[in-house]
Amino acid sequence: MPRLVAERADALPALGELFREFGFEGTSLSMITVATGLGKGSLYHFFPGGKEEMAAAVLAEIDAWFATHVFEPLRRDPDAAAGIGRMFQAVDAYFRGGGRVCLVGVFSLGDTRERFATTLRTYFAVWGAALTDALSRAGWNPTAAADFAEEILAGIQGALVLSRALDEPAVFSRMLARLRQRAIG
Repeated sequence: MPRLVAERADALPALGELFREFGFEGTSLSMITVATGLGKGSLYHFFPGGKEEMAAAVLAEIDAWFATHVFEPLRRDPDAAAGIGRMFQAVDAYFRGGGRVCLVGVFSLGDTRERFATTLRTYFAVWGAALTDALSRAGWNPTAAADFAEEILAGIQGALVLSRALDEPAVFSRMLARLRQRAIG
């Protein structure tokens, strides 16, 4: 059953899940109206730029969540290892233990990539830089920290895909545990 949508932000969770499940191109306006409970007029009132504005708003919400729960703890925690540990906890919670795909990854792999290229690149670049910094502060040499940060991001994204393909979320949990162990012991 669609939830009550009183303002633009209320529609974002439903939109995010539609885009995760069906991609940008596969998500139709009729699917959006059913999921949000909004008619076309209300949708265009909240999102005058149409589906592209909806997707941009969802990506901005994801970025804000990651900035608060992942990037900032990596950058600001005085105990870098604790910040890295919190990153792994937040990532596990956000991706529901491997049961939720990464919308940024979905958009990066599809035809939608060019439409949102700057946003997609920035998300991963910011995450990688924050993680590299935290690993460096935790004692890794800068080159090894940058290499391992890239490996961690690739491991997270790959584990999400593999978990989905195998319908086995535990793959994601095992990968996070291995990466965390290597990062901070």
